[in-house]
Amino acid sequence: MSAGAPASALSGPWRTAVRSWAPAVHRAPLLPATATVVLLCAPAGSAEVTAFGKVTPADVASAVLVVCCALRLLRHRARPLSRTAALVLGAPVAGLALATVTSGDPAASLPGLVRHLQIFVLVPAALLLTLRSARDFRVMAGSLVLLALVQGAIGVHQYLTATGASYMGHDIRAVGTFGPLDVMGMATVVGYGLTAALALGLAPAADAPGWVRPAALCSAAALVLPLTLSFSRGAWIATAVAVGVVLLLAGPRVAAGALAVLVALAVVLVGGAGVGSALLGERLASITAVSDAPDRSVTDRYTLWAAAAGMWHDHPLTGVGLKEFPVHRDGHASLGLSSGGDTAGAGVAFRREPLLSPHNMYLLALGEQGLIGATALVGSWAALLVCGLRRLWRVRRRAVAGRRVGAPDCGPADCGTADCGPVAIGLLVWQAVDFLSSDIGGPSTVLSAVLFGLAGWWALEPGPVPEPEGVGTATR
Repeated sequence: MSAGAPASALSGPWRTAVRSWAPAVHRAPLLPATATVVLLCAPAGSAEVTAFGKVTPADVASAVLVVCCALRLLRHRARPLSRTAALVLGAPVAGLALATVTSGDPAASLPGLVRHLQIFVLVPAALLLTLRSARDFRVMAGSLVLLALVQGAIGVHQYLTATGASYMGHDIRAVGTFGPLDVMGMATVVGYGLTAALALGLAPAADAPGWVRPAALCSAAALVLPLTLSFSRGAWIATAVAVGVVLLLAGPRVAAGALAVLVALAVVLVGGAGVGSALLGERLASITAVSDAPDRSVTDRYTLWAAAAGMWHDHPLTGVGLKEFPVHRDGHASLGLSSGGDTAGAGVAFRREPLLSPHNMYLLALGEQGLIGATALVGSWAALLVCGLRRLWRVRRRAVAGRRVGAPDCGPADCGTADCGPVAIGLLVWQAVDFLSSDIGGPSTVLSAVLFGLAGWWALEPGPVPEPEGVGTATR
């Protein structure tokens, strides 16, 4: 019998062995993707400094995902990206390449090009091609929730034991394993997990086990506490908007009940239990303190935004070049900009970190890539959101039509996937809002690539992927 014989030709113990191993073989391509998420549990100190910056184990796993996807396409001649997917995911490439070539120092911009391609093009495309079904999508969404629960538990412990990052003179800020040098890391992870868990809990798959809904909703409720203790205003706003979108997609009746529970939980945590109520009140008030008496971080942020806008004004089409914001910052910032931000706590001694980005992805793209690159990049995200909403509307319309006639009426790529839509759209909205007060950078950035890959899988309607030889027969 040849090595390439189908599983149906096997008999006896060999056939039993193939049947037992077939599911694992079928899920093997998903391992680098799940590893990319799970390895973010590793402490931030495990990153290695290279010519392209700090490379974390999660970054290595994402590179393995891209390489494995490329080898699988070459070996099995699997389907390439559709024209729409290639256009949406590939649009940023031209702007990124142009910004690198026209940069004042192309060699210094090269690491930025690699990083942007990793986050916005290569990893999302590889994940889109790797996910074979809605079940794979749910596995990835579940891994996001699991990561959020782990990081959130560490963050709550840091707050209770005063071993977190320094905030207002106290080491109470929950930062998880990301440390004080990436104070947004845990807040980002928890925001992703809360949004995904709520979406999965409000609209689980029709064939999901009975424990999925309560487990997902309980996870979403549990993640409210570490998100609160992160003291991250941007993550609070992004999560509030994303939760609102998920509730709207779930329907008015479900939205009203879920919103009442979330409000009650917030009142109990902050008011009844007194979880950092004074500090939280000050933090919330600082969100609107723009012209009266903003704190130093708010002043620095607006100064950096003005600097990015000034770079765009001087280089409107192609920007100053990737990774060039720190070089041109002082030439466009006012004297009110401080020399850096204070960081301490969570096992790190006091130090001042330089302000190397405007903490606004849209302004960073305008300043470094100009109007051409920013339009291509933001246009790609907008296309994902529009396509995702259109597909969700179409799937639900077909489901309603199918129930009216007593039979399903949806395409092969749509049946049984309706629960994935709110997850993808909610995560994409979260990221779009959070980018108003953050940009790429830090160990948690690779998770944004996973998010765009999940959103791309849902929005761009991938076709069925051929299974490895023998797997389909053995698992029937």
